[in-house]
Amino acid sequence: MPLPTGLLQRLPAPGRRFVIGVPMAWLLFFFMLPFLVLLYISFVDMGNDIHPFKPLWDSQAGVLRLKYENYSSIFASAQGDGLVQTIYVEAYIRSLAYALCTAILCLVLGYPFAYAIARSSPAVRPALLMMVMLPFWTSFLLRVYAWKGILADQGVLNRLFMALGLVQEPVQMLYTDVSMLVGMTYVYLPFMVLPLYATLVKLDMRLLEAAYDLGASPFKAFWLVTVPLSRAGIIAGFMLVFIPAVGEFVIPSLLGGPENIMVGRVVWDEMFTSNNWPRASALAVSMIALIVVPLALYYRSAAQAAPQKA
Repeated sequence: MPLPTGLLQRLPAPGRRFVIGVPMAWLLFFFMLPFLVLLYISFVDMGNDIHPFKPLWDSQAGVLRLKYENYSSIFASAQGDGLVQTIYVEAYIRSLAYALCTAILCLVLGYPFAYAIARSSPAVRPALLMMVMLPFWTSFLLRVYAWKGILADQGVLNRLFMALGLVQEPVQMLYTDVSMLVGMTYVYLPFMVLPLYATLVKLDMRLLEAAYDLGASPFKAFWLVTVPLSRAGIIAGFMLVFIPAVGEFVIPSLLGGPENIMVGRVVWDEMFTSNNWPRASALAVSMIALIVVPLALYYRSAAQAAPQKA
């Protein structure tokens, strides 16, 4: 539960340091340390059985040996007289495209549902929120496997379509772009609904009444009042869906075909099939940089624009 407004400022200095320091220490230990290990591995070569990775510092030559090829080989490879795009870049682009489509689908489907929950009677809201969170009580792997039974050639949907006479033979739905987007949208939809609900439930309805009094139609009032005021929830939900969807591994492995290779699956193959941990680490570090750096720039620009608007 977040601290009430102004409570953090009223805490004594030791209390403020404790409240801020505990989550910072948690993030430092469980994110920064593993990330630094990953960064180290990405700049070295594979070693032997005793020392799995070669050291960065060459004690005999007295120089620091950084293997930048782990990164350069990701983005371009020499072939013939020039450089060609690698499968890793294709996986990055495909991952970003799938994540973006998933976030948009979750927004389109989740906004009406979050709006309906926020405008429902307080007596039924807990039940509706329980429906949103109920899938989390089931194993993630089982939920994805269930979609294989639904989308398979002899699955639930194809049997229903053939029973209704809509199709004469099974429609290929599994191992396609459709199955990938359906599975990812289903899994990440709650992450969009909950932030939107948290924003919409606090919306002051008097603003909509004022818009109606000024002659705005329901759609215009919704577009000019409700949507801008729910901007924080839209951004939070979009990030909560987009960021984990970029590195998704389980859904592409179970629902995607051979051509639906995302970067999470490529990292797995490099690490456990090719046993090339340095390149797999470089892929993971590059993926983090591609996500974190644009986000940091966005939040910095938003923070700089906030005082100007105020």
